Amino acid sequence: MKKYFIHIILFFVAVTTAVAQKTYTHVALINATVHIGNGQVIDGGVVAFKGDKIEMVQSVKGLRLNHSAYDTVIDLEGKHVYPALINTNNVLGLHDAEAVRATRDFSDVGNINPHVRALIAYNTDNKIVPTVKTNGVLYTQCTPRGGLISGSSSVMALEGWNWEDAVLQADDGIHLSFPKLIEKKWSDEGDDMGSSVNKKYNTEIQSLSKFFTDAQSYCNSATVSEKNIRFEAMRAVLKGTANLYIHADKAKDILSAINFSTKHNIKKMVIVGGKESYKVTKDLKKYNIPVMLNRVFDLPDHADADVDLVFKTPALLQKDSVLFCLQLEGDMEAMHSRNLPFNAGGAVPYGLTKEEALKSITQSAAKILGIDSKIGTLEDNKTASIVVSDGDILDMRTNNVIMAWIAGKPVKLTNHQTDLYLKYKNKYGITK
Repeated sequence: MKKYFIHIILFFVAVTTAVAQKTYTHVALINATVHIGNGQVIDGGVVAFKGDKIEMVQSVKGLRLNHSAYDTVIDLEGKHVYPALINTNNVLGLHDAEAVRATRDFSDVGNINPHVRALIAYNTDNKIVPTVKTNGVLYTQCTPRGGLISGSSSVMALEGWNWEDAVLQADDGIHLSFPKLIEKKWSDEGDDMGSSVNKKYNTEIQSLSKFFTDAQSYCNSATVSEKNIRFEAMRAVLKGTANLYIHADKAKDILSAINFSTKHNIKKMVIVGGKESYKVTKDLKKYNIPVMLNRVFDLPDHADADVDLVFKTPALLQKDSVLFCLQLEGDMEAMHSRNLPFNAGGAVPYGLTKEEALKSITQSAAKILGIDSKIGTLEDNKTASIVVSDGDILDMRTNNVIMAWIAGKPVKLTNHQTDLYLKYKNKYGITK
């Protein structure tokens, strides 16, 4: 009898839990300002999705929406709907605390490590990730660091029990830190940045050239007597099915990187960093090379340059029809990922329109990563990864994400910081 009652109790608990966890699979968001992500805006639009796919994006004008056909209809008058923002070239999910070595899992020993996969180090329980989602960033390209060839990156959703759940695009490309002709270093006197010729430059270039030549010969061989995991990792790049991400900032280094890629017949190359990419747009356009442009909130390297040069660089690339996206490589980059929309917004007063700035962290980022058929814009049959904000998502004063979905599943928009905010707000009786 006791066993019978236990079964009854467990049954009711299961039913109650199922009801509490009910998720809506057919949703219509209506009357919002819809930002497609490709430069287009629909004032008073509807975005409908079923399961993990978007099924309709259009104006509500003249549309007779059958409300009964949906699980739920949400009126978002006065709100803004956006595609999920994409955080490229970042160690988000690969470490928790800068000062704690055990939580930093984004680099390996050695100089040439194309076989190292950031994918399997991605931690879905990372404490920083929830703080990033609250600003509309729902995808990240987890990227390895260190050495000349750091390894392969992968595009991950910021939801999932483990990396197998979170992966959207595995091993999208190999990352190469191209040797710098001129190195910057702290001078011995004062705090000034000095520069000097990189004495290892020729050695590093020769080392890379030999590796690429050997890898090409290995991959072209019909039979291999002994498997080489480093050469195997290069197959997709050498075949042209994955990107070669070359990290370079100076114009001379970018041109050298282009010559290197041409020499080794690399079909899909991306410049990462590109601080002086505006100087070589002719070459970038000629070879159809996109740029992952680093943060705009920065100062130029040269004292005689315009102080706002870095802010203007996105507009300069846009003017010369060079495909680019924005990213946040550098100190505390994982933590700063939450500022990605504001980084894009910072370029708006310097030549980009708001929709062009949004495009740099949505459609353009997706195109460069090779995932634009899945995410990056709000279009029919694309993945239903959607963000709803009270105001302009690129403006830190009005960005207030109130709803989000990743592949049709609602995203929890709280984290330990919002929990602490509410805790002390209630403690001190703050009503505003």
